[in-house]
Amino acid sequence: MNARVKPPAQGEAEPVSVTLEKVEQQPAVPSPAVAPQQAAAPVAPPQKPKRKGRRLALLISVPVILAAAGAYFWLTGGRFVDTDNAYVQQPKVALSADIAGRIIDVKVHENQVVKAGDVLFDIDPAPYKIALDKANAALASARVNVDQLRVGYTTAQAKLSAAKSTQDIRQRVLGRNDSLAGKGFATAAAVDDVRISAQDADTAVALAQQEVAGAVAALGGNPTIVTDDHPAVQTAQAAVASAKRDLANTSIVAPADGIISQVASLNVGQFVAPGSTIASLVETGDTWVVANFKETQLTTLKDGQPADVTVDAYPGVKLAGHVDSIGAATGSEFSLIPAQNATGNWVKVGQRIPVRIKVDGTSAQPLRTGMSAAVSVDTKPEGTVATK
Repeated sequence: MNARVKPPAQGEAEPVSVTLEKVEQQPAVPSPAVAPQQAAAPVAPPQKPKRKGRRLALLISVPVILAAAGAYFWLTGGRFVDTDNAYVQQPKVALSADIAGRIIDVKVHENQVVKAGDVLFDIDPAPYKIALDKANAALASARVNVDQLRVGYTTAQAKLSAAKSTQDIRQRVLGRNDSLAGKGFATAAAVDDVRISAQDADTAVALAQQEVAGAVAALGGNPTIVTDDHPAVQTAQAAVASAKRDLANTSIVAPADGIISQVASLNVGQFVAPGSTIASLVETGDTWVVANFKETQLTTLKDGQPADVTVDAYPGVKLAGHVDSIGAATGSEFSLIPAQNATGNWVKVGQRIPVRIKVDGTSAQPLRTGMSAAVSVDTKPEGTVATK
């Protein structure tokens, strides 16, 4: 049983001074009362304090970080307008035949790259060759008719000249008979017969003049008109041109460079009607992005501002562009049934305005219409340098 040690009372303890040399020379002998406790729990050496270094690092780094963040937001805050509601767009042309007929040959396949002028498919040209032959025959007939009209004009002129000569003779005879009747050498009956003949001559002249006028009118008002300038000939020439055009349209060609699509339903022997869509062509040479910005983001947007475009299909690839134009209305205004908000909505829905972003240059990666994209427009004032 351990003996209980009482602490010395006040005034009983006396200070003892022991030098360091004596303590080091004397072996440390633990007292029997505390030796087991010291052996069971050895005292760890004191560690150096580290809080002072951490405090110093925090005192320096936190203000620096706050100052850098504040400077960044001060320089770029409100300057870059972003949206991920954007889609790649390319012109889409609906291909159709101008004429009716049956397909005799399909020269392309689905998603084939074509050049402007490449033949896509052919329609049976036989009926249109026959129509062209008829038009050429009608043109030749019209030219012959003009030549006949010119001959008719010459004949009418000859008749008019002869009628005028007869008229002159009858007028002279009438004058002589009137003179003889005044002298009593001619009867009134003879004078009346001569007067009737003179009137017939006048009538023949008038009729001949009408024939000449009709011949001139048949020649388009110009007796010296060139045959191919005659309206009838020009009509026949237009018919020939139309027949040639129809014959040329039996071969449907690509109107521009691009990728042909939706041709899987074309088959040889299929009948196509004029104006019906039979295929589609996506023009890959012209690419833009339609970015649907919120109406509250349009405050600083202007035409010509630079923009960066990233396409979801190609992460990390940034395309340069610029604001080409801002839409005239929201997308809902062009829908079949525009939304009517006159009844009043308790929740105000922010509208989006389509903004056309023109992609500058060409992309090394193929862009397809309808791809999702993200757009960032730099609305910096003139003369400043972008930092984003």
